[in-house]
Amino acid sequence: MKKILAALLIVVSQNVLAQTTQKPVLHGKNWVAITGKPLAATAGAMTFQKGGNAVDAACAMLAATCTMWDVLSWGGETQALIYHPGQKKVFGINALGVAPSGATVDYFKDNDMEYPPAFGPLAATTPGTFGGIITMLAEYGTLSLKDVLEPAMQMAQGYPIEAQTANQIESNKDKVKEWPYSKAVFLPHMGEEREAPHAGEIFVQEDLYNTLKKLVDTEQKALSEGKSRKEALQLAYDRFYTGDIAEEIVRSVKEQGGLFEMEDLANWQVKIEDPLHVNYKGIDVFKLREWTQGPALLQSLNILENFDLKKMGYNSANYINTIYQTMSLAFADRDFYYGDPDFGQASPMEGLLSKQYAKERAKLIQERNVEDIGPGDPYPFQGGTNPFKDLLEKRKDALSYFEPENPISGLEDPFLEEFLLGTTTVQAADAEGWVVSITPSGGWVPAVIAGETGIGLSQRMQSFVLNEKLNPFNVLEPGKRPRVTLTPSMALKDGRPFLSFAVQGGDTQDQNLLQFFLNVVEFDMTVQEAAEAANINSYQMQSSFGAHESKPGAISLSTQTPPWVRNELKKRGYKMDFQERTSGPINAIWFDWKHGTFWGGSSNHGEDYGIAW
Repeated sequence: MKKILAALLIVVSQNVLAQTTQKPVLHGKNWVAITGKPLAATAGAMTFQKGGNAVDAACAMLAATCTMWDVLSWGGETQALIYHPGQKKVFGINALGVAPSGATVDYFKDNDMEYPPAFGPLAATTPGTFGGIITMLAEYGTLSLKDVLEPAMQMAQGYPIEAQTANQIESNKDKVKEWPYSKAVFLPHMGEEREAPHAGEIFVQEDLYNTLKKLVDTEQKALSEGKSRKEALQLAYDRFYTGDIAEEIVRSVKEQGGLFEMEDLANWQVKIEDPLHVNYKGIDVFKLREWTQGPALLQSLNILENFDLKKMGYNSANYINTIYQTMSLAFADRDFYYGDPDFGQASPMEGLLSKQYAKERAKLIQERNVEDIGPGDPYPFQGGTNPFKDLLEKRKDALSYFEPENPISGLEDPFLEEFLLGTTTVQAADAEGWVVSITPSGGWVPAVIAGETGIGLSQRMQSFVLNEKLNPFNVLEPGKRPRVTLTPSMALKDGRPFLSFAVQGGDTQDQNLLQFFLNVVEFDMTVQEAAEAANINSYQMQSSFGAHESKPGAISLSTQTPPWVRNELKKRGYKMDFQERTSGPINAIWFDWKHGTFWGGSSNHGEDYGIAW
């Protein structure tokens, strides 16, 4: 018996030593499904088992995470990249809501606001996620809405709520009580010491279930009458955006002080777009367009091509300084030039993504951190003249800086909490070749629930600016999409999928995704090693939330950062804070074409979870 135990201990010890990451790599040959909650990953697996493709599974995971309030809900927004194996092309899905009627600069200024509020009915853009799901299913999926929504509907009837969400509701209950429909859903124990659900309690959302059932019933009735799959899906879409569901959303938003009108929902449309991309050392990297912050990652890669990163060494002082200042340059351009391309002058994306512009920006990187890095002038690099030079000169007067000696006091710091505002991610791929990367968000707790629909509304209006000196492309207008932080990613090599990756975390998203990509490409990490590896986070760019502050020179580092790196960075002017985990909650898929398999990486933060087969 002792010999058997000794042998088992040796085997266990060898296995522990062999695993270099906190989570194992997910290996699969048929499919892989990764998202922010274990139950939602199971919803993806269930959908694959029904015969669905990666698009069907991704939509099922998205529906489940919305139902679980995984820092988003059904009234939020959805941004996706989809690789179509038949066309060998990456498509972008723009399912971001818009500012409603009456949401003008003057309206908020007359109400003494410097930005639209962070919470409440006045923070809401029109719901986008349901439209995004319908569009993805209609264009690229195979299953019915009934099949895809089945896991979410079962969960709406009651699922055991996790401690993370339950505690978030409890800590925000005073805010929740301001909105009657939210209070009825979120606080089942009114008057008790704990009014939110307990961890593990069955959390029931009857109104949401009824809404989802109406949509499925609409589809199924249409199919029974001989309508095509696409026609049936469109009728469900119409019921949500122009029918009785839309009427209840608009009625309840007005009742609670919001600005929605029926035409705001009826006129809104999902857009299928060609994403932007750059080539980094033979790898084509794709991001959504300038209504997101995604192109900042592409600009960063263009700048970094001018440096030998591998020679610097992973997370050396030189490497960190170079990455930090590169991001400062790219995000300064984001802060001023990015916005909804359907309004006013188009952003100068040709110039911003040109290799020559990147070379000029790279020349600005110095040995010490430069705290006053501002936007560049990309217009000459696309053969034009900058029409906003006068605003560039006035921009600094409008910025909100916050520069205490100790810039960040830990994870409870309100500034940091806003900067890192999370969401969730969805990653899916299948043997047929479909690949999906989604970063949805909006409607996080505490959310305003729209009447008896059970749908929580987005808080994305706060990402607009009201002062054109800050960003002439992202000034609030009715019908306009705010520039968002949400940014799925995909990369192709030799014309085939190479990486699909996304992360939650507000303004840190493209910071962490940039470093994840470099970890794989420059430092030969596996997808799981790269997902867990320590990153840096910068707060030099303008926050997209709250008071839109920035903290020049502030940097978050891993607690494992060696003393000699800390000392060198201090000499270079950085104001440091330290956190145990700085990798960002990254979920990703790497494609092993040699063996015809998938490698899945699932974040070691929070509750991110993946299943592969």
